[in-house]
Amino acid sequence: MTLPDSAPGPIVRRATAADLPTIGHLGALLVEEHHAFDARRFLAPRPRTPEDYASFIGRQLEAPDSVVLVADGNGDVIGYAFATIEGYDYMALRGPAGVLQDVIVAPEHRGFGVGRRLVAATLAYLRSRGAPRAVLSTAARNGPAQRLFESAGFRPTMIEMTRELDDAAPAAGEPWS
Repeated sequence: MTLPDSAPGPIVRRATAADLPTIGHLGALLVEEHHAFDARRFLAPRPRTPEDYASFIGRQLEAPDSVVLVADGNGDVIGYAFATIEGYDYMALRGPAGVLQDVIVAPEHRGFGVGRRLVAATLAYLRSRGAPRAVLSTAARNGPAQRLFESAGFRPTMIEMTRELDDAAPAAGEPWS
């Protein structure tokens, strides 16, 4: 899938099995970056993270309700996006939607519109599959990603909050004490 945008830059296409090693490394980078945002909330990277991530994404390549797109810059994968089509989710109080699960661009290619191309192509794919809306989650400390998503028309709708259960008890008056 190539964007209709005729501006020079990478093409966005469906991922193939040959792309998985690079996607695995980008996925590991996603894990590392999130872990750096909040080490208690996000998974810690491990030596096998690139292989494990590639294996996970590999299972999504043929899944009927998933899409994995890559930004291909002259034959090199420089970013990817992963999205799913989901039905009603009463836990999230949400109707059917396309869920943008991952978007990441290699650090040396950031700031050149690669993420914007990936998001646009993913949204076009979700629209073509009948998704009435797209939703995503982004780390609270990831300002650049939030600006990208807002520039693509996303609006804030939820705030995830995390509390470690082994922390000291909250002050008196908490309803659960």
